[in-house]
Amino acid sequence: MFIQTEATPNPATLKFLPGREVLGEGRAADFPTAEAAERSPLAMRLFAVENVSGVFFGADFITVTKSSGEWQHLKPALLGAIMEHFTSGAPILFAAGGTEDDDGHAAHEGEDGEIVTQIKEILDTRVRPAVAQDGGDITFQGYEAGVVFLNMQGACAGCPSSTVTLKRGVENMLKHYIPEIVEVRQI
Repeated sequence: MFIQTEATPNPATLKFLPGREVLGEGRAADFPTAEAAERSPLAMRLFAVENVSGVFFGADFITVTKSSGEWQHLKPALLGAIMEHFTSGAPILFAAGGTEDDDGHAAHEGEDGEIVTQIKEILDTRVRPAVAQDGGDITFQGYEAGVVFLNMQGACAGCPSSTVTLKRGVENMLKHYIPEIVEVRQI
């Protein structure tokens, strides 16, 4: 098994490409803490490596965020953990409560349903594929009085350029297509 690595715009996060499906198209899982990793054997293996502070799974990639240390020292242990997991045949996620098939977006009920549907469609077709290339994800979390609330995950969480991406990229795109939107905020 050959696993490629790629730098991300976030210097604390590295992207691993195992050359096979991780969660599959349109799916993602974020593990911002070791406690959150309890639903994933692979995430638990990665958190067992010293200085790992976050793990994110995309369709065909894994991003790992470090709290300290140098990548040249951490990378061999992370590559070993990923390879060991895939050769073991263990699942990526434990089957629990249908969270595996979740698109990552929060549900929204109310009179703004049509606007929320448009927001999610733009995120899914234009924004999420672009940020996945950088090892992250952006999901819809809410909409209220013209303000869209988004959650940045993986390499996007804590990235020095995430505010610029959110305001100049995502906010401008959403405002262009949906005039009712006045602001985008990160939660």
